[in-house]
Amino acid sequence: MKILKKTLLTCCALVPSLASFAQTATDSIPKKAIAYAADKFPIARALNIEFTHTAPYNFSPEQRGTAMPDGRVNGLNLAKVSANVNFIKKRSWMLGATLSYKYLNSEAALTSPTTGEKRLLQEDFHYQFTTINFIYFTRIFKKTTIFTSSLMLDGSDKHFERFKGILTGTMVLKANAKTKMTVGLLGNIDPTAQSPIIPTFGYEHHFNNGFIIDINLPKSLMLRKNVFSNGRVSLGTELDQTSFYLYNLDTTGRRYEFRQLDINSGLLYEHMVANYFIITAKTGIKLSPNGRIFEKSGSFADPVFEIKNDPSFYFNFGVSFNPFAKYKKR
Repeated sequence: MKILKKTLLTCCALVPSLASFAQTATDSIPKKAIAYAADKFPIARALNIEFTHTAPYNFSPEQRGTAMPDGRVNGLNLAKVSANVNFIKKRSWMLGATLSYKYLNSEAALTSPTTGEKRLLQEDFHYQFTTINFIYFTRIFKKTTIFTSSLMLDGSDKHFERFKGILTGTMVLKANAKTKMTVGLLGNIDPTAQSPIIPTFGYEHHFNNGFIIDINLPKSLMLRKNVFSNGRVSLGTELDQTSFYLYNLDTTGRRYEFRQLDINSGLLYEHMVANYFIITAKTGIKLSPNGRIFEKSGSFADPVFEIKNDPSFYFNFGVSFNPFAKYKKR
């Protein structure tokens, strides 16, 4: 109940953004471009609430390259709330903001490397970020091109921690009733970023038998099928990231960051309710190759602590509001 109460309180704080965002569904920015972005990037929906439970799994820790006794995560629960609101809408550009909050509750069994004593550690972590987003629509070589720039401020329940920036450029190579294809580049303005420049590629194709292949690299790879009158089932892989800040790890007073790449493979079901609300359920196997703790002023490549996780089972349930959903059904 603790994780539910925290999420509901955050949700209540974000609800006023719904009305402002919904008004943008019919303004002058090309509807097809907005609808495509909303479908590809769920965070662009006006409000998204989701819960994730990860089953117990073992992990192998290392401290500055020295192996330590294996540990076990007995339970891991995550709640996430995000909202998106647009402030200024013009024909060729748009200015808005994204707000997101994550609450992580974990229980882990650790073994002392010196005494062999086992102890149970239960902790709560909070991560939040606010992003100002600028989107510009233009045409290059007679192709629709979308440029975005985002300035992010993230932190915890204790402090604001870091400014980050993201720049993207995406060119629409093809867009018709059956096929959409895009290419682009993403740039991370962050000294701790693992990859400062990332190529992006999007491909969506509707086959005559009703199946849809949906590739959004490096984010996801999905095979989809519309079912029933308002449902869609998907099979594939998605990338996600677990990140939060840590305090009081030592007597120096330094601040640290934990960051982990998550590869979630499995089954996803989405169902539209009352035209604008989408209920989602996901389940499958989570693979987290490595998680690292590094100094906030340091680098992900120079960790003070590293863990390698065994694969684990996960289940996710969410509800989102999407003002473009009814438009896309027509």
